[in-house]
Amino acid sequence: MSNNGHNIEKTNFDAFINAVGSEIQQAQVRLITAANAQMLFHYWKMGNYILYHQQLHGWGSKTIKQLAKAIRFNYPEKKGYSERNLTYMCQFAKAYPLRALQSFIETDASLIAPNVKKIEDEVHFLNDFQFTQEPLAQIQSADNKEMIITQEPLAQIHNVTKTVSDIYQMEIKDIESVFMTSPVARTNWASHVIMLNSSLPLGLSYWYMKQSVEMGWSSNVLKLQIDSDLYSRQISNNKVNNFTTTLPAPQSDLANYLLKDPYIFDLAGAKEKADERDIEEQLVKHVTRYLLEMGNGFAFVARQKHFQIGNSDFYADLILYSIPLHAYIVVELKATPFKPEYAGQLNFYINVVDDKLRGENDNKTIGLLLCKGKDEVVAQYALTGYDQPIGISDYQLSKAIPENLKSALPSIEEVEEELTSFLDKDKNP
Repeated sequence: MSNNGHNIEKTNFDAFINAVGSEIQQAQVRLITAANAQMLFHYWKMGNYILYHQQLHGWGSKTIKQLAKAIRFNYPEKKGYSERNLTYMCQFAKAYPLRALQSFIETDASLIAPNVKKIEDEVHFLNDFQFTQEPLAQIQSADNKEMIITQEPLAQIHNVTKTVSDIYQMEIKDIESVFMTSPVARTNWASHVIMLNSSLPLGLSYWYMKQSVEMGWSSNVLKLQIDSDLYSRQISNNKVNNFTTTLPAPQSDLANYLLKDPYIFDLAGAKEKADERDIEEQLVKHVTRYLLEMGNGFAFVARQKHFQIGNSDFYADLILYSIPLHAYIVVELKATPFKPEYAGQLNFYINVVDDKLRGENDNKTIGLLLCKGKDEVVAQYALTGYDQPIGISDYQLSKAIPENLKSALPSIEEVEEELTSFLDKDKNP
């Protein structure tokens, strides 16, 4: 065989190996996802089973403690059945009765494309929806009767499937299908525990669940987003932009959905007992890490992007690219409250990026102006008459800075100055 033929065979074999490797990786993801969903379904059934027997037999608050003890004694090899975890299983089952899971699926079907108004309406509907009280939906914690668990009744745990099926008067395969189709089955247990601890109403739980799955958030990121009230910042707050008049309907809805107000650049990751210098470094680093706060599908293009227009030099603070929008995003960061002239400056940069960077397959460039506060009426007036899409949002550096360190922190202007040098050093170590 010629060397050329050998090279072709090697190329084909390498491609074959890559394809096989990709399938193995995807299979591992599918197996992990399926295992997670089955574990969640088991926890949901366990919670329903415990709630049902608490009500049926009048067992009280000591039920879970004694059940955990009995499981340790009779099934020492089984892990994950601590008193704490069994309590979460009961909360899990109570938070998501079958009717709620069915409503989640119906809501999924109605929210095909992101739309702020539609999402807000659906979340309010789920928050206000009164589910029919089911026989297993209450924990009678006031009754403190003792429960003696022996091997025989404990073995009934293996018959949870039949019990849940009887309660709902449905075939268990249909119940399992509803559970597996709902977003509840696609969220990891650690994230569910965080949402249960947050005592979110049903609609907000649904929204954060969907976001967690779509954005690929870890449980820690989910907690950060709940603590920073992402739903309000992205959905329910009034947002200032001219997207409906400058972008076609599908893109304007998506752009409005992706915009947040305010943006929060937090000090997550700072040491618990941080000195002043550590706080300063974390502040600078996390101001530069826009992407988590911007959302999924945003990529850095340039920082302090230089443009020579005529005989003058101009520098755009930050240019991103949004994959969902198929558009460049020009971000201008201001250390002061909004002024009308800021919109004119951003409009200028949008025109430049449209001319210099935008390709034939890119949509209109969008501008995002981040200010330290704004008068919404003034900001909305300032956007009137501009043909370019512009959004105006507040930003906050952090709400978690210890009071005794605030005076030692750099000013916003100092942060902006240090930002440029930090990025240059980070880019060219």
